[in-house]
Amino acid sequence: MSDKINETITRIAEIIINELKLEDVTAATFNPDLDLVDEVGVDSMDLATVALVLRDEFGIRIDEDDYPKLSTVRIIAQYILDKQSSGE
Repeated sequence: MSDKINETITRIAEIIINELKLEDVTAATFNPDLDLVDEVGVDSMDLATVALVLRDEFGIRIDEDDYPKLSTVRIIAQYILDKQSSGE
């Protein structure tokens, strides 16, 4: 399972870096425990954009009510894996 979560974390970091055009960071150097709002500066519009890309990439539905819970890349990765395993 740890390989799966690490792969998912890396892919989410790549998506966030590309969508938000973050500079001076790569998926390998992106800290998956950084708070995306408080420490990275992601706003609600950015989060909505990222959520749409994640939905398409991973084939899951992300409820808008869940957005506030998705505060770090690691939390998002676990959320995605839980959704995939439950078939949502």
